[in-house]
Amino acid sequence: MRTRRGISYPRAHVCLDDIVFERRDFAGDNMACRKRRRLSPGIAGKRDFFDVLPDDLVISILSKLSSTAACPSDFANVLIVCKRLNSLAVRPLVLSKASPKMFAIKAKSWSESAHRFLKNCADAGNAEACYTLGMILFYCLENRGSGASLMAKAAISSHAPALYSLAVIQFNGSGGSKNDKDLRAGVALCARAAFLGHIDALRELGHCLQDGYGVRQNVAKGRRFLVQANARELATVLSSAATSNNFTRSWLTWSPHPIPHPNPRHNHRHQAVPGCPLLSDFGCNVPAPEAHQSSKFLAEWFGARGGVPGPGLRLCSHVGCGRPETRKHEFRRCSVCGAVNYCSRACQALDWKLRHKAECAPVERWLDEEGDGGEGNGAVHGNDDVIAES
Repeated sequence: MRTRRGISYPRAHVCLDDIVFERRDFAGDNMACRKRRRLSPGIAGKRDFFDVLPDDLVISILSKLSSTAACPSDFANVLIVCKRLNSLAVRPLVLSKASPKMFAIKAKSWSESAHRFLKNCADAGNAEACYTLGMILFYCLENRGSGASLMAKAAISSHAPALYSLAVIQFNGSGGSKNDKDLRAGVALCARAAFLGHIDALRELGHCLQDGYGVRQNVAKGRRFLVQANARELATVLSSAATSNNFTRSWLTWSPHPIPHPNPRHNHRHQAVPGCPLLSDFGCNVPAPEAHQSSKFLAEWFGARGGVPGPGLRLCSHVGCGRPETRKHEFRRCSVCGAVNYCSRACQALDWKLRHKAECAPVERWLDEEGDGGEGNGAVHGNDDVIAES
């Protein structure tokens, strides 16, 4: 083809199969010639449309995939398809949108590559990755500083489980001594998580207000928080049961008799409440919610080590928690039987409905395992009584 001036356009022969470029300038000299074979000989002559897709479009598709992944393998299978997907799938935009189920890593599968993947997701700004990796570093790998920093990074992004976990650390003084406990900071973190709708934080805050633990005592307001936590818990279970048609009327059974406090020492402090499960300290007898992925990891990690996190240390008695003690006698015991210990009121409430209600029996006196209770949070006197069965 010629222009109006009679000059011919430069010829360009482009073969997408073999990617052969042959260009000539207006004088007819050969400018460049390069051959790159991208396709196998079996499909030579066919055009590969994936290679011509813009990166932005592929990244958008991968972001949607990562945000809806139901398990880690859904995303891992993409990485092994080709080099281009492998490089684009680890872009910060894709990792920042990864779903929580993408971080459901088994403790037995923990490796340096898994650590690096979670670190890349955390660096990309994924709050769930920050929380999961923070819990693993703080409790499993005993890197307290880095773990707490990652959980704080998630908490800044209004991640409710991270806020509540930091509150538990402040209440127990985890990673330090008993003098490192900061009850006011724990209550403040709990209040923030409760504002975001975290059920365990609502229940913890209600007990703190009832018992004056780290905050001025306000029994009426504490009861309101407990009722709100029970109502949220029931609503969550009913919404999931409605989709699975697994509703049970026994969850809403009303007892005509009041529910007394299991420990007679506290009957003068806590009045017996009517038999409505929503008004009890532990709520309706609903199935336990699914544990968070990080809690499952902790339980598997220490379960593979015999359930003993260290010499003289114990795990939280709630099977769905997995938190270990970071020093001796860090967790508070049940004030009725003294046979179980919990990291928080929330774990106590869940374990009470799950199994401990049928096992708890009062005893005259229980002693510390090591014979010295000076370091513990034993539920015997004063504000440490918040772990009493109520």
